[in-house]
Parts: sequence; C-alpha cells; structure tokens
Amino acid sequence: MPIPSFSMPYILPIVLLVFSNVFMTFAWYGHLRFKEQPILLVILVSWMIAFFEYCLVIPANRYGSDVYSAAQLKTIQEVITLIVFAVFSVLYLKQPFGMHQLIGFGFIAVGAFFIFSGRP
Repeated sequence: MPIPSFSMPYILPIVLLVFSNVFMTFAWYGHLRFKEQPILLVILVSWMIAFFEYCLVIPANRYGSDVYSAAQLKTIQEVITLIVFAVFSVLYLKQPFGMHQLIGFGFIAVGAFFIFSGRP
C-alpha cells in the first residue's frame, strides 16, 4: 500500500533521523569493541562515519522544519536516539538492557508526550 503523499513531509524527516542515528551511534560507540586500536585512528574513523550522519540529519531537520517545530524535531531526534542506542547496546555491544534503563527511557517518553501535546 503506497504512503499517501500528504504523509511524506511528516515521515521523511523521521526516516532520515533514524538512519542518521544509526551512523552516529556507530561513530560514537562502535569503537568500544575495538579498544586495542589507537585513539587517533578511532577518532578519524568515527569522523568519517559521522560525515554520513550529517548528510542525513541536516536534510532531516531542514525538511522537518516545514511540519514540526524545533522542539518537536529535537524530541523526535532524542526518542530515536534512545531506541537506536538501546538496540545497538544489546545487539552490538552485548550489554544488558534492564529495568533501570527502561524506567529512565519511560520518563523521557513522558517528556516527549508533553512536547507533542502542548501548544508551540
């Protein structure tokens, strides 16, 4: 079923933010599995990965500003960041995701609710 065209301005920024977050999460935390590598190499590789993140996040915010406020865009970004990081942490870093993390993320979700339910 095709996506109605009126939804694209709302969906495209979110899709771009998801992909940009995957790149940024790898840039910021992917090196933790390679602690034996020299820090300067890790920084260089991380910056190269982050370049692709910027190529996605800048258009996401530019296009998203047509339909979302800056506060809403930032909130979407943070919620996506938490979801991507939680999955990354469990699958890539092999670190557990426990009740404390779930409760903390839940509080952030409550904050996101207030950002989107209030007037700009």
